[in-house]
Amino acid sequence: MGTKSYSEMASALKKVVIKSDTTLEQLESLRIAKDGAVESYYIPFDYLTPNAKVVLVGITPGKTQLLNALISVENSIKKGLSTNEILKNAKVEGAFSGTLRKNLVQLLDYIGLDKKLGIKSTDSLFNTNAHLVHTTSVLRHPVFVDGQDYSGSTPNMIKHPLMVDLIDKYLKEEIRQLPNALYIPLGPKVCKVFDSLVKEGLLNSDQVLSGLPHPSGANAERIAYFMGNKQKELLSVKTNPKLLDKAKSEILEKLAKVKI
Repeated sequence: MGTKSYSEMASALKKVVIKSDTTLEQLESLRIAKDGAVESYYIPFDYLTPNAKVVLVGITPGKTQLLNALISVENSIKKGLSTNEILKNAKVEGAFSGTLRKNLVQLLDYIGLDKKLGIKSTDSLFNTNAHLVHTTSVLRHPVFVDGQDYSGSTPNMIKHPLMVDLIDKYLKEEIRQLPNALYIPLGPKVCKVFDSLVKEGLLNSDQVLSGLPHPSGANAERIAYFMGNKQKELLSVKTNPKLLDKAKSEILEKLAKVKI
């Protein structure tokens, strides 16, 4: 699979009609790779924030983010915007959109990233202070398994050929372009990928802020405990408080020392 760019996919994007109930089958012209039940679709997230101080890294965009980004492109084209403006808007409006963004902002403000960056809230990273952040994913283009959003569990993204290819061709290239930024991987699956990237020598461990719970709505209990909004005694067996306590301590310590 070769890399796909907006210029290559522009004609296909213009033909796509996006509605709230648009299915993956209706987006087939945007599919860039398929391996059995695993498939990936192009998302117009080509824009890379130059000189970004922080890079937020998720697992992969889901269908919500894909549709939001496509709607953004559609609206930008109607306004006659330049390609750079189209891609910049698609990233700001589509990346970590929906419930993800609300939870993410709460987590980032809680650990004090807003104060570290000298801004009122990390919510502004998605509007007025977007120049400070680059948003991406281990798998930059949305990956679906059996037609459902890929959660990072099965198959293993550092072993599956299609996913390894996405990591090699997109994520590693983004890291090479932003070698001095602070990277914040979201969730344990993403942290494992960054552990391997540190071992490869692409990043230094002191510039990777691992341990933040994934901001997915399905992760509500872990997020609540991490932020001190739920007592340990009330946690379900699915949540490990020791791991979260350790992660929080390490994050706060590292963030206090790091220069960004």
